[in-house]
Amino acid sequence: MDALARRWAPDPAHQRFDGRLAEASFAGQRALLLWPHTLMNLSGRSVGPAVEFYKLELADLLVVCDDFNLPLGKLRFRSRGSSGGQKGLDDIISRLGLDEFSRLRIGIGPVPDRWDPADFVLSRFDAAERETIDDAMARAADGAACWVAEGIEAAMSQYN
Repeated sequence: MDALARRWAPDPAHQRFDGRLAEASFAGQRALLLWPHTLMNLSGRSVGPAVEFYKLELADLLVVCDDFNLPLGKLRFRSRGSSGGQKGLDDIISRLGLDEFSRLRIGIGPVPDRWDPADFVLSRFDAAERETIDDAMARAADGAACWVAEGIEAAMSQYN
């Protein structure tokens, strides 16, 4: 979200919907960037009211989240589907009542043996991982821009 805001949101974000909200413009489209400030497993408390307030079609929603089931730095766009065990995504699906929205998962895995997944998700990347994840974040921002400009099929084709 920060990478997208640096590129396309000229005005600073403000507090709204239990998170930070910024208006962005890219690919000739107006977009809203929302960083939920809820606990990570309760992202629906932020996303749901924003979708309702702006009367967004779920086809116009892209949720970006981490995924420890994907290798570090791998991107995966999907047009809909289950949460795949990602609790924040599960909360958004529960709040919206449907899973018919696009998502971009950014791989942070795998979880090392004997690590609790919650502790792993909250841990910091080491120096060797940092370069990989920084590159993934830049590609994710490019992928989100592709999703806005060309749609989910193009984003899946170019970034998965």
